[in-house]
Amino acid sequence: MSLSVNAKVYALDSNTANYATYAGPLNTLSVKDIVKLSRVAAKPTVNLSGVSRTDAKLTRTLALTGAVTSAHDAISDFSMSVPVGAASADIDAMLNDMGAYIASAAFKTHVKAQAIMF
Repeated sequence: MSLSVNAKVYALDSNTANYATYAGPLNTLSVKDIVKLSRVAAKPTVNLSGVSRTDAKLTRTLALTGAVTSAHDAISDFSMSVPVGAASADIDAMLNDMGAYIASAAFKTHVKAQAIMF
């Protein structure tokens, strides 16, 4: 079983019922290129039907220039909480909006320059 991310293929490395780790094409013993997917099922209460949670995390070792060390891990982590009963179209709209923002110049500025006001 594999996962395709931006034309890169990640092979399933390990998994449990609620967690999977995929190793990418650059992954070695000393260089990380890993995608981890996890989920937490909704836990209903008397007042709420529950909220499910999912998480996707990419960890990649990067070569560094002008730094104390020659390499270190960069981590990108996206999590989402969805209340039970949410319409599929509403979830799609949130994912599409966030995906567009992550791909935008504004988000790149947010990450690279650590700018939070535009």
